[in-house]
Amino acid sequence: MEKTMEKIVALAKARGFVYPGSEIYGGLANTWDYGNLGVELKNNVKKAWWQKFVQESPYNVGVDCAILMNPQTWVASGHLGGFSDPLMDCKECHERFRADKLIEDWADENSYDLGGSVDGWTQEQMKNFIDEKNICCPSCGKHNFTDIRQFNLMFKTTIGATSDENDPNATGWLRPETAQSIFCQYKNILDSSRVKLPFGIAQIGKSFRNEINPRNFTFRSREFEQMEIEYFCRPEDGLRLVDEWLEHRLCFYDEVGVPREHIHILDVPDGERAFYSKKTYDLEYEFPFGIQELEGIAYRTDYDLSCHQKGSGRPLEYFDEETREKFIPHVVEPSAGCDRTILAIICEAYDEEELVDDKGKKDVRTVLRFVPRMAPIKAAIFPLLKKNGEQVRIAREIEKTLQPWMSVFYDETGAVGRRYRRQDEVGTPFCITVDFETLGENDASLKGTVTIRHRDSMKQERVAIEDLLHWLIARVR
Repeated sequence: MEKTMEKIVALAKARGFVYPGSEIYGGLANTWDYGNLGVELKNNVKKAWWQKFVQESPYNVGVDCAILMNPQTWVASGHLGGFSDPLMDCKECHERFRADKLIEDWADENSYDLGGSVDGWTQEQMKNFIDEKNICCPSCGKHNFTDIRQFNLMFKTTIGATSDENDPNATGWLRPETAQSIFCQYKNILDSSRVKLPFGIAQIGKSFRNEINPRNFTFRSREFEQMEIEYFCRPEDGLRLVDEWLEHRLCFYDEVGVPREHIHILDVPDGERAFYSKKTYDLEYEFPFGIQELEGIAYRTDYDLSCHQKGSGRPLEYFDEETREKFIPHVVEPSAGCDRTILAIICEAYDEEELVDDKGKKDVRTVLRFVPRMAPIKAAIFPLLKKNGEQVRIAREIEKTLQPWMSVFYDETGAVGRRYRRQDEVGTPFCITVDFETLGENDASLKGTVTIRHRDSMKQERVAIEDLLHWLIARVR
């Protein structure tokens, strides 16, 4: 079975996971809306992350900060001056490209060893390489590019009802990452929560980057959601903690359905890390379109808090009551993309299983093998026959009993085999059928029980209705 993005994107739209944004108006390049099942999956991912790293952690607290911030934040952090990508235009078709991605894509297609990342190359090195290798425009096939120039990735806006686009005091920016708002609130958290080192501040929130080439479905888009933790520590603990966080994050991916053996761990070498980082791990997943970064875990030292202390003029040191020391804490940052995590979960879950019936007829079953706690629908409830009033009544009662505890779906349309297949395609782990045995018509000993069909094995078992809620909770939470 070949797992392709074409199949995954088609299933995502057809079954209500992800739709193209504002599609009735022709869409807007690389904007995506999560549908009725997609939003359930997304909420499950965020809930699992928050539960593991905030609710169950004695060291971490959470925040939810504003998207708009004082513009001086971005001056101090270096984003206004250095948050940019190398941009070049094709003079023939006027398409725009990131020069580094042009080089990397060409190297992948031609099995050319670049000897490391292009991130550290100068604009001159990139332009010379593109010219020497005669790399052509992916859109029109011509080799006729402009010089490379830096393109700032931040979305600019104006603030205030009477603001003027030319008034620098009215200029605002949509945040390109959630981290900086955490650093700005670090002192308030420290003072109000009475936390002590080491401690983390966690946030799930939207960020915006004016990407030159958004692509690969929801993997790279201009509006995305991040799940970030800034973990503050003593300077001597940073290198140890970045390794500990690597293990914590691998455990999380295991739990949500992306096995650690399918994650590539890149220990980013010197010269390819951000200048402020002493250690960085990139966690990469093999998507159908290639191996790409899923998450970064970076030891950022005291760079961020030092920048904001200097930029704001406010003291951001930590006072250790035991040693009587005053110092700026160092930071380890596990930064995950929520949308990328969801895409990896869907790609990992997607399967096509070849079946052969009793008559030797072959069939292909499309199934999403989500771990149960991630599944958008935890259980589907069917009356075997929709014309049987008693079966329908009992099925509806089961639905009402389960709804406060989990997401369920009632379906009475079509043959029960077709209903099973529909639920397989959306990853529902359990299907509950109210049948004649439930009514005690065929076997009095089975009265008050239902048939439960397992998604992955397709095996069936009977469970008493009175035990059903606890049976499911034990398996979907």
